[in-house]
Amino acid sequence: MSAQFLVRSLTLKSLQLFAASSCTFYPGLFLAKQPSLWAVLRDPRGCEGLRGLAEEQVRVCQRQVAAMGAVKRGAELAVQECQHQFLSRRWNCSPLQGLSKVAIQGTQEAAFIHAVAAAGVAFAVTHACSRGELEECGCDRRIRGASPEGFQWSGCSDNLSHGIAFSQAFVDSPERSRGIFSSRVLMNLHNNEAGRKALLAHMKVECKCHGVSGSCEVRTCWKAMPPFRKVGNVLKEKFKGATEVQSKRVGSRKLLVPKSSHFKPYTAHDLVYLLASPDFCQRDPRRGVLGTSGRPCNWTSPGTGGCELLCCGRGFRTAQAEVVERCSCKFRWCCSVKCQQCRHLVEVHSCL
Repeated sequence: MSAQFLVRSLTLKSLQLFAASSCTFYPGLFLAKQPSLWAVLRDPRGCEGLRGLAEEQVRVCQRQVAAMGAVKRGAELAVQECQHQFLSRRWNCSPLQGLSKVAIQGTQEAAFIHAVAAAGVAFAVTHACSRGELEECGCDRRIRGASPEGFQWSGCSDNLSHGIAFSQAFVDSPERSRGIFSSRVLMNLHNNEAGRKALLAHMKVECKCHGVSGSCEVRTCWKAMPPFRKVGNVLKEKFKGATEVQSKRVGSRKLLVPKSSHFKPYTAHDLVYLLASPDFCQRDPRRGVLGTSGRPCNWTSPGTGGCELLCCGRGFRTAQAEVVERCSCKFRWCCSVKCQQCRHLVEVHSCL
């Protein structure tokens, strides 16, 4: 078994488990790997047949059934991005490490999941609007005329305001339906909104030139969302700098304030958390922690994916694996590239 295949298999297995069992932690993410979505929606029970949805989410589904395909794509984006961003960390976004259990609830990991999921739904629904897949929305045509920079606003600007409104209605409803806003509810709602703001803050302007021989005498421009990987990278940085908070009653309201006066005040764009994360080193099925035993590690890296940190000081084992790669590639006129397959042995390291 090659090292590349080993890592790919572990990632795919974690991805499938994450999507299959996450509904108790984040209602809606299970749609990411539910191939029978439309079969369920065609059933007489319709949206009520989708397990894991809160009552208000069922109502949103009933009002906008066509959008559920976009919700599924948004959930897939969120799962894949979480897997990518945390691949080399002790907690690698796998469900058995606490999505539906106590291990990560209220922690930085939970903050990231809520943020990336809310952003994923907003992103996918907005794309569906731009592609004309949904009757209730289309391109954002509100921006018209000439810009101060001298170009013309035209084309199909992404209708992010609709995507954000849908995400707020669908993603936030399980928290808002609880009535009494606990510290955990306030935390989740804040992080949901921070995820959407990461998307909104990185909208970009795309342009097309018009003129003789591409002279760009006239430019028409529109606003477009960033790649979702950019959103994931931003949220990962927010995860690293997340603020630990506690609840405080101010008049009749309950607010989240930094736990220590030494912490900087957080903004609407920052992630917040209530509880310190466990170290995720040792397997603890009761709390939903898989531990890091058996995880591939990089023995030359001093970072989170290195054997010292990932293996929690327990050490690692080394084995040899065969890797198959393309080599001796030659270009053939016209127009193909022919390569050979080269096999060689590499050392694979995994935590004890």
